[in-house]
Amino acid sequence: MASELKWRLLDESGTLAAGATLAAHSAGCVIFLHGNLGMGKTTLSRGVLRALGHTGGVKSPTYTLVEPYELSAGQSVYHFDLYRLGDPEELEYLGVRDYFDGESLCLVEWPEKGGGFLPKPDIDIFLEPDLPGRRLTAIANSPRGAVAIEAMREQDVAGVAV
Repeated sequence: MASELKWRLLDESGTLAAGATLAAHSAGCVIFLHGNLGMGKTTLSRGVLRALGHTGGVKSPTYTLVEPYELSAGQSVYHFDLYRLGDPEELEYLGVRDYFDGESLCLVEWPEKGGGFLPKPDIDIFLEPDLPGRRLTAIANSPRGAVAIEAMREQDVAGVAV
């Protein structure tokens, strides 16, 4: 399952476009978003949500830990930001397992803070500096993730392949 994709994202619009491309191919996936502060995790999530029809604002749910989005097509998206999570066990109190139902798209920022309380992701996405923009690396961890990454590779509208 060594499906991997690398894109160079030149600016915010490239990150939003990468999110839109991801949205088109990742229904029901669990996606972990890795990267330091300011690398574009929330911007990528905004691109996903806008492509799926969300017209309102998209902010990082840093204090609420999860922001649910029920979209007009009946799709549920859950955007997690675990940056301020004090203890991974707090996720159990939130009923976190109920969100990962195989039907909903789950975007998780700072997944390393979730310890053993998160499922294995279908896709890991890493955002790193690559001046003047960012480098996005997507790695599949499941058959569903591999299908999504291969479809994204064929579409390749978001950035410059590396």
